[in-house]
Amino acid sequence: MPYSTANGIKIYYETSGEGFPFVMVHANPFDHNLWMYQIARFSTFFKVIAVDIRGYGRSDKPATPFSLKDMADDVLGVCRDQGIKEAILAGVSVGSGMAILLGLDHPEIFKAIILVGGSSGGGGSIDERIHGYTKIGIEKYHIRHLRELVAPDFADSKLGAYLLNTFVERDPWLSGQSIGQIFRARGGTDMTPRLASMKVPTLVINGEYDNSLKGGKLTASLIPGAVHKILPKTGHACNIEDPAGFDELVIEFLRAKNLMPSSPS
Repeated sequence: MPYSTANGIKIYYETSGEGFPFVMVHANPFDHNLWMYQIARFSTFFKVIAVDIRGYGRSDKPATPFSLKDMADDVLGVCRDQGIKEAILAGVSVGSGMAILLGLDHPEIFKAIILVGGSSGGGGSIDERIHGYTKIGIEKYHIRHLRELVAPDFADSKLGAYLLNTFVERDPWLSGQSIGQIFRARGGTDMTPRLASMKVPTLVINGEYDNSLKGGKLTASLIPGAVHKILPKTGHACNIEDPAGFDELVIEFLRAKNLMPSSPS
């Protein structure tokens, strides 16, 4: 199993396919399998690197304070371990926060960023989420949180229930204290004042029912040349709710930036 330990934290990642690197960073409270559909499709064109952020999956789960920059540096560590000099970067929710920060700080590496959710500020419900994971407990709160991040019809469908339950099955791997630190890290970082200096081509995607829709629109409006798209009938985790529709938005954007291969690798 591949791990990066570049920053003193074990970060698990999986690679699939060959070609230009495409790095994918998941959201709270999922793991790299949030990208399951995109890994399957885009690994026929790219070398896809899907990361478990600290606190999730097979990565370490530190309960001491850390910053969003520390989390972004974990992704850089994976890139260094893989010898990546240039890449496309996609992130959902806290992953999109990491992607914004990496795009701002390392435009020499990231040739395009795809933000799902895309809020540049600290996000809402931070205290509620921390209370849920540290006081109510993972076994009760995790599924509640997951259901809030998708459209109601999806959460109640057979497919939606199955997919969300696959993440609940990993509850024994998780630490409420570590998840709380992730929310603190995201809540403590506001990149809005820096967005006008973004040099990396940016696509922001929000679901129609995404609780970050307002923040995503603001981010797209402040990044020069950014493209904003809304995926109908989906929520915050729109890439797993309507993968075909989501992928087409990404492909359209990458083609416009001459980053989409014309044929599989």
